[in-house]
This record gives sequence, C-alpha cells and structure tokens, in this order.
Amino acid sequence: MLEKHYQQVRHINKFARSGFLNTRRGAVKTPFFMPVATRGAVKGVTPTEVLATGAQVLLSNTYHLHIQPGEEIVKKLGGLHEFNRWEGPILTDSGGFQVYSLANVRKITEGGVEFIDPNSGKKVLISPESSMKIQIELGSDIIMAFDDVPGLSRNDKKRTSEAVERTHRWLERCVIEFKKLTKNLKEDERPLLFGIVQGGLDEKLRKKSLEFVQSQSIDGVAIGGLSVGESREKMYLMLNFLSTLYDPTKVHYLMGVGEPKDIRYAIEKGIDMFDCVLPTRNGRHGSVWIDKDQRLNLKNSRFKGDKGVIDGGCDCYSCQSNFSRAFLNHLFKAKDPLAGRLTSIHNLRYLQKICEEYRE
Repeated sequence: MLEKHYQQVRHINKFARSGFLNTRRGAVKTPFFMPVATRGAVKGVTPTEVLATGAQVLLSNTYHLHIQPGEEIVKKLGGLHEFNRWEGPILTDSGGFQVYSLANVRKITEGGVEFIDPNSGKKVLISPESSMKIQIELGSDIIMAFDDVPGLSRNDKKRTSEAVERTHRWLERCVIEFKKLTKNLKEDERPLLFGIVQGGLDEKLRKKSLEFVQSQSIDGVAIGGLSVGESREKMYLMLNFLSTLYDPTKVHYLMGVGEPKDIRYAIEKGIDMFDCVLPTRNGRHGSVWIDKDQRLNLKNSRFKGDKGVIDGGCDCYSCQSNFSRAFLNHLFKAKDPLAGRLTSIHNLRYLQKICEEYRE
C-alpha cells in the first residue's frame, strides 16, 4: 500500500489534525463530511447543489445499489460517477451496516449474510468477497471492508466479541479479494480499502480490533458500531479512549455521525472524516441548524410571518438567495418538496463549514 495516501499537514490540537487523503480522483482535504447518497443520489438535492455546499466525497450504499439497479447495470452505464453525475470521489459502505439495520430479515453465517429483501421478498447473499466485487464494479473510489455490526440494546458481550472476531476474519478475506481484483491496476488507479473497527462499548475489544485492523494492508481505519443507540456520553468516552491508539499514517473515519456537537468533539479526538443522513433527513422534516448549533423547526407556526433567512450568518445558497423562514414555513405546509431541498442545502453547508473551520 502506498504510504502517502494520507498526508498530515498540521496538528490543530493534541489529537485533531488537518491534511489530505489522496484518492484516484484527486486529493481530499481533511477533516471532511460526506453527504449520504444511499442509492446514488443525495435525496432531493442535485450533484451541483451538493458540490456547492463544499462537499468533496459522496457516500453510497453497496447493499441498496446491489438490490437496485444492480452493479452490472451501473458498470455497463460507465460506473457510478457516470451514472449519478458526481465527478469527485465516492465511498461505498460495504453493506455491513445492513447486518444491524435489517436484523429482523437477515441470517449471519461465516460465509456472509443472507438478507430477505423487504420489498421483493427475495434472498440476497453478501459475503466479504462479493462485497468487494460489487464495490469494484460500481466504480467506488473508497471501498469499505464487509463487517459484522452488533447492536447495543442487549449489552451482549458474547455477541459483541463474536462480531469482532468475525469482522477480523472477514477483513482478511476482503484484503485477499481486493488485491486479486485490483492486481492489474497501477497504484494511482486503484481504489482505497478501509478496514472497520468493532467492539461496541468494550474498551478491551475496541483496542484489540483497532490493533488488528491497523496491522492489515488497508488505507484507512473506520470506527463502526457507534451512534447506534448509545448515549452521547458513552460515545465520547470511547472516542477519547481510542484517540491515543490511532496509526497517524492512516485516515480515521467515524461512521454514521452527523450532529454538529459530535463532529466537533470527534475531530478534536483525531477523527478525519464523517458521514450521516441527518442533515438531509432533518432538513426534509423542517429542522435546521443555526448559529451555535441551535436547532429550529421551520414547520412551527411562529415562523409564518418571519421575513428573516434561515441563518443570517450563513453563506449557503438558500440563505444567500434570501428565501425567508416564512416562505419555507409556507412550503412545508403546502407539502412542496422545494422546502426540504432548500433546508437540506443549508444543513449540508452547516456541517461543511465546521470541517472547513478546523482545516483553516
């Protein structure tokens, strides 16, 4: 693996840092936030609008794109970038999160995970090897290893330990398959491969998992299995614990975290990259962030006569175009999809500005 895939430029504080992640589609400034384009598109927002918020990388989901339209179709049409018209790097989640989110319709074996597609009822098997193949065929620039994501609701240490060991075995299989599928590519032509750390809220398991993942031939380290129902305090304790253990030559990715407060804390504990559906999901329901991480619900009737923009200090398209809170309140009441589009743009820009502040 090329050691220069991650280049640290400077320390922001003891753990926080800024730098560059070098991908085959160019260098990406860290820290950064990835808007979620689960099925290839950020819901309700065009690629041009997403780019204008400051986004550098999109995240799409292997499981969902495998179900529809299928990687064969995407590859035939020129790959995911040609398909969704996003020119920058794309990271694809391996499908491992569906082990957690589709717990009622899946069966885990050593070979992989068998899902029952909730829409069609068909059985879908994803293994470490097929996950690598799907992501390669989609044309992903950052490929995630297939992992076993346990829930936290039962605090089942046995299940958590089993998930760690299985995740490690699956990572070894992912590395082997990844190398086989990319053996004919030059170093600057191949996608990056990230391993995922599991272990729940158990410090010993987390340390063991992090050490194992960092010992493998991977380009980045992702922290999975957080932001799945634990308290903010417990997540912070784990991020603080892990902050002294990271390999500084690799990029550090906290999966599924998108609250402004949490992003700030994680950056200051050594995290370089994030993703979450929160800014667009919240936006579509009228919830927006403004100065000092306050949250407003623009569906509230108190805004029906408010001529001010979402946030007077914001440089996003929605605020700079002088769309008033009253107008947005009206659009939400009229169920006009433009409302969610404008608020999503604002929320995405809000998170990008946090990352830019740390970079600058």
